[in-house]
Amino acid sequence: MILLTGANGFLGQALSLELKKRRNTVRGALRAEAKEGEIDVGDIGPNTNWAAALVGVNVIVHTAARVHVMTERASDALGQYREVNVEGTLNLARQAAAAKVKRFIFISSIKVNGESTVLGKPFTADDQPNPEDPYGVSKWEAEVGLQQLATATGMEVVIIRPPLVYGPGVKANFLRMMRWINGGVPLPLVRIDNKRSLVAIDNLVDLIITCIDHPAAANQVFLAGDGEDLSTTELLRCIGETLGKPARLFPFPVCLLSLAAGLIGKKDWVQRLTGSLQVDISKAGELLAWKPPVSLEQGLRKAADDFRQQSAGS
Repeated sequence: MILLTGANGFLGQALSLELKKRRNTVRGALRAEAKEGEIDVGDIGPNTNWAAALVGVNVIVHTAARVHVMTERASDALGQYREVNVEGTLNLARQAAAAKVKRFIFISSIKVNGESTVLGKPFTADDQPNPEDPYGVSKWEAEVGLQQLATATGMEVVIIRPPLVYGPGVKANFLRMMRWINGGVPLPLVRIDNKRSLVAIDNLVDLIITCIDHPAAANQVFLAGDGEDLSTTELLRCIGETLGKPARLFPFPVCLLSLAAGLIGKKDWVQRLTGSLQVDISKAGELLAWKPPVSLEQGLRKAADDFRQQSAGS
C-alpha cells in the first residue's frame, strides 16, 4: 500500500494515475472531500493525526507542501512554511516510522541547492545545500529532520529535488509563458545567454515510481530533470513551435531589464528568466539505471496540447 499525500495536486494527480495504471494500491491523502480510495486528513501540520491513513501502508510519497509563491507577503513567511513543510512533514514521518512504514519519499525542491548556477556548472545531488528563500529553507530543514529520523529509526528516506515541473495542467510561471506566446505578446528576451533545467511531469513521476522499491534509492538524494537544458530564448521558441504560434521576441539589455523589474518589485522574476539553473541528474542514472522516458520536445508537446484544449473549452 502506498500513501500519497497531496493526491489532488498537480503532481499528485499525475502520480496517482500512473501508479494505478501500474497496478499499485494507492491511498490518497487529502485535506477534504475524500472519495473512494482516499482519506481526509485535514490540514497538514504538527498535530495532524495520521493513524487511519497509515494502516497497512508500506511506502509514503509526500508531495503535499505549502508551495512557493512569487508574491509571498506573509510577515512571517518562514514560520508559515515551517509549520507545513517542516513540522507537518516530520510529524507524518515520526508516525510513519512508529507504524513500521518501510520507505518515505519526500518531494523537496531544487531551491535547497540554491537559486542559480554558473553557466555550464550544474547543481549535483551531493552539493552543499544553499537555500536562499523561506520556501527553500523549509524544504532543507525537512530534509535534515528526515535524514536524522532515518538514522534513528531505520525507516528508509528518499529525497527528490525537482526544478520547474511542467506538463498538462501546469500553472504559475510556465502557464504564464504559454499565455504570452499564444497571445502574441512581444517579449524582450531574444538573446538570453543562459541555461535552465526543467522536468516534465511524466519524467518526475517515473523517477518517483522507480524510487518506491529500488534498493539503491534508500537514504539517497536525487535531482530530477529532463536531461536537456534550454536558454529562456530557446524555451520560448520551442513553446511557440508546439503551440503553432511564433514567439515574438526582441532584444533588450538584460541589465536594463533587471533595473526596470527592480523598480516594480519583479527583480526575482527577471532573474529566473535570465539567469541559469542547471541540474545534473547523473546520480539517478548511476544508482538506479534511470533515464527520463520522455524527451523535452515530447513533454512540451503534451503541455501545449493540454493548453490548447483548455483554452478552447474556456
